[in-house]
Amino acid sequence: MKISSHAVARMLGAWQQGPGPAHQRLSDKLRLLILDGRLSLGAALPSERDLATVLGTSRTTVGTAFRTLVEGGYLATRARTRATVRLPGDTAADAPAGTDTETIDLSFAAPSAPVEVLHAAFATALEQLPRHFERHGYDRYGIAELREAVARWYRRRGLPTGPDQILITSGAQHALALLTRVLLSPRDQVLIDHPTYPHAITTFTQARARLLPVAVTCSGWDAEQLRAVGRSADLAYLIPDFHNPTGMCMSTSVRERLGLACPTIVDETMADLALDAPAPEPFALHMPAAVSIGSVSKSIWGGLRIGWIRARPPLLERVERSRPTTDLGTPVVEQLATAALLNEDLTGRPETLHRLRGRRDALRQALAEHLPDVHAPRPPGGITLWATFPGPISSRLAAVAPDHGVTIAAGPRFGIGGAFERNIRLPYTLPPDQLARAVRRLARAEQALARGATGTHVPAPIA
Repeated sequence: MKISSHAVARMLGAWQQGPGPAHQRLSDKLRLLILDGRLSLGAALPSERDLATVLGTSRTTVGTAFRTLVEGGYLATRARTRATVRLPGDTAADAPAGTDTETIDLSFAAPSAPVEVLHAAFATALEQLPRHFERHGYDRYGIAELREAVARWYRRRGLPTGPDQILITSGAQHALALLTRVLLSPRDQVLIDHPTYPHAITTFTQARARLLPVAVTCSGWDAEQLRAVGRSADLAYLIPDFHNPTGMCMSTSVRERLGLACPTIVDETMADLALDAPAPEPFALHMPAAVSIGSVSKSIWGGLRIGWIRARPPLLERVERSRPTTDLGTPVVEQLATAALLNEDLTGRPETLHRLRGRRDALRQALAEHLPDVHAPRPPGGITLWATFPGPISSRLAAVAPDHGVTIAAGPRFGIGGAFERNIRLPYTLPPDQLARAVRRLARAEQALARGATGTHVPAPIA
């Protein structure tokens, strides 16, 4: 992809402002655009002459800035071709065709798409779509077919549920944002697992809530501590089903005696991914007032942005009334496809679970071979390991790792107050050979860190 001089100029903005020589200001701004992803990897930049003309500066300034980026590993150059965007440590631009040098991304805990399953679901959706053409297409509760399918999903798991208890959203994160808007006020206190899902932390902090972390330890959840903190909390957010990031599952005994005093949101996104244990029973079976959120992003595919809220109808009415400030409903075709998937009970397919077991065990074997000092318990379900290093190197390792061909999510992203510097989350959604290569690269990054290497990479986005 070629980027025009005028497009680069718009992205640079007022690059000439600030201290230092002009070429340094220009190279610094271009490097930030690359790290932010605004200049995408592999994109071809304009020629030095064209960019200098549009920027109103000398060709020497642009040429010096480009050479600085080449030396830093942010641009690749070849004779008689445009400079292309890259990242340090990524040698793909210089490698022979077919060489496997791409960075392996371990920052996303998400499965690849089950192509045939999705194709069939969308084929069914397209067949059913004409029934909706006479309607306006805006339904803030979601279409009836999907609300019934989600309710049936709960009933199959032993929890009586009607479609009037379901509201469809654009993913579980959207569901959490809608509930946060309705249930929280600034300065309210929210009980959270610690560690927990990073985007939940962001959602609550942006709502100006105060977080009350309760540790999820190697032995699980402490019901007494949760109840004690819950007495002073205005809301609780828990991930009891194959917890993100640890993969742990809350025991039935803890669920039975928990009984939190505050409103409780339960994230059930991983509920269908039981690998070595029976599928967990719905949390609301023991706490009927609990609000459950779920989605198909982990059990099917992250690109299918469909989620839901299960709650008592009066709360759903409040959510529905507040929804127009952000969106007017969820796309109909995706809802119909998800209804087909749920009706066929395809969110916990045996072949998917078998594949995840093999990948989980392959990842643990690679860690034992290449990073033997790292402790990574075998989770009973979900899609991630919670790995613990001997020392507090997580953030520094995440900065160095891209130089060695792998990106990771550092432990502090999953907590507050700088906690979890000894931890990283490692998803096992990639094929075993890629996981083995990723761990070898991570081991090299750890060795480089021990020799004093530093990194300049911004934190990778996570899911």
